[in-house]
Amino acid sequence: MNSSAQARTIDSGAIPHGDTDGAATCSTDNPASAVIREVLSRVGDKWSLLVIGVLHDGPRRFTELQRAVDGISHRMLTQTLRSLERDGLVSRQSFAEIPPRVEYTATPLGRSLSEPVLSLVGWAADNHRAILDARSVFDGPEG
Repeated sequence: MNSSAQARTIDSGAIPHGDTDGAATCSTDNPASAVIREVLSRVGDKWSLLVIGVLHDGPRRFTELQRAVDGISHRMLTQTLRSLERDGLVSRQSFAEIPPRVEYTATPLGRSLSEPVLSLVGWAADNHRAILDARSVFDGPEG
């Protein structure tokens, strides 16, 4: 590892970070590459991105999240929240009330992810017209 590079330690070893080549970080030569790929798969999932983006603004109840994330089913939201909680990106807090209340909050780790997620959302919003135009050109007149 480059002496000026920082290292983060995860169960499977040191993950180069900083001025290190991103390709080397994800290479199978890196013992942590499997974990990196799993994390990228999780945060690259559209539902996870949308949930993290919504939780950026503060805690939400399950039904509030379901209303805010258009098109997500009850089952998919449950699976997404469990996976995000397992990865330490979301916390779940139950309140002993009648009726019972549960809130989901982005953890500090999840909030650190929300900045690049919201940047990606902004990029998609800024470029959706160009992407639709490119699809039309690619698909041709019969598309």
